[in-house]
Amino acid sequence: MSDAREAEEPGTKADEPSAKAGEAGAEAEEPRRSNESQDDGGRRKYGPLGTTLVIIPTYNEAENIKPIVARVRESVPDAHILVADDNSPDGTGKVADELAAEDDHVKVLHRKGKEGLGAAYLAGFRWGIEHGYGVLVEMDADGSHQPEELPRLLTALKGADLVIGSRWVPGGRIVNWPKSREFISRGGSTYSRLLLDVPIRDMTAGYRAFRKETLEGIGMDEVASQGYCFQIDLAWRAIKAGFHVIEVPVTFIERERGESKMSRDIVTEAAWRVMSWGVGSRVNKVLGRKDSKDSKDF
Repeated sequence: MSDAREAEEPGTKADEPSAKAGEAGAEAEEPRRSNESQDDGGRRKYGPLGTTLVIIPTYNEAENIKPIVARVRESVPDAHILVADDNSPDGTGKVADELAAEDDHVKVLHRKGKEGLGAAYLAGFRWGIEHGYGVLVEMDADGSHQPEELPRLLTALKGADLVIGSRWVPGGRIVNWPKSREFISRGGSTYSRLLLDVPIRDMTAGYRAFRKETLEGIGMDEVASQGYCFQIDLAWRAIKAGFHVIEVPVTFIERERGESKMSRDIVTEAAWRVMSWGVGSRVNKVLGRKDSKDSKDF
């Protein structure tokens, strides 16, 4: 079964982690099956979430990293935070190290240089899985993704494999964006949804909560896309792999400090890759071939 739908009135409390990071549980042969079972009615029944790791990629976010970490710690006190810094020239990594020295819930992953959002998240996912975290969250450093909404995403994840904080479902909204930026975002999601034939309304959303098993089951090692395209890629892989995806409405707030990393190259890459994937998927259907989880095949 694969679907994406809006969460049915998720609660406001975060799920209490059932185990400390690093504790090993029984492994199943198929990643998705390891966190679910079937009840008597044939509905999927999910296991506990485990400890949450919030991954915050940074590049020149020295002004933003301290307040965003503080907000995450206040909103979800049991969660851990991984700052994945791409050797920021403005000293973001040093600020993150100072935060980690004061708080054992804060970790820092120092990377060699600026390699893009997708590469930073993939490195954070691998680090989190290796260290035993059960939930891995994508969150921007600039405050666009409000930490105060994270408990709602985690509550929804109790009955899903992936939860997307969506701007384009009822209840979702954007604050302080120009109409041109909104047009690009809405248009990009619609374009991707139609070409890839998926029900997700906000394909480019970057505020997400994954179960560990979901990331293990979508072929992370094959992902080469970045930016907007990275988010589309992961969402499509999850749907193709049969994972249950839910969209929860969130309010996206444009950054107040620092510069956006959005560029024309990122948008162009997304448009080209999505077109390639969509055409390849349709060709496979005509030829009776099964889609590969490796988006590079298309």
